[in-house]
Formats: sequence, structure tokens, C-alpha cells
Amino acid sequence: MALRKHFEDLLAKREPPKTFCPSEVARALSEDELSELGYEGWRDAMEDVRGMAEEWRKEGRCEVLQKGEMVEGPIGEMKGPIRLRRIDHGG
Repeated sequence: MALRKHFEDLLAKREPPKTFCPSEVARALSEDELSELGYEGWRDAMEDVRGMAEEWRKEGRCEVLQKGEMVEGPIGEMKGPIRLRRIDHGG
């Protein structure tokens, strides 16, 4: 799935402590990918990007930050912008 690929690419490219905005994943989708996924524009993909971030956080693949601090709780209930980063497993 294109959304997963773009998310994985950003996680792989950004070395901790570097972060990225979930919108970077959505904006990376081409017009064809957006159409294939049933989105009219990148903003339509944001709910699914945030859902993927929630899933991957639970799996220990990424962290969610606000104002530079790690945050817990459901992403859908968070107010304001969030940032994502790969978890540094020190290996």
C-alpha cells in the first residue's frame, strides 16, 4: 500500500531524534496514489496516516511528540500538531 510505503520511507530516512509531520506522509502521495486510495487530496489521507501512526506506536515502531515532548493517549484526541519519529533502539 502506498501510504504504508511513504510512512516507512520517512521513518527510515529520519534518524532519531529527527521528527516529521504526519502531513509529510500524506503529501508524499502522488495524484495517482491518492486516487487509487480513494482520496481527493492529501488532507483526506490524514486520518489514515494518524491511524497508522497510532498502530505503529503501539507496536514500538514510532513515537508521537507534541512541543518536543513524547505524548501518550489516543492520537485522535490530541489537540494541535504532532510530530513522529522512529524509535532509536540503540543498535
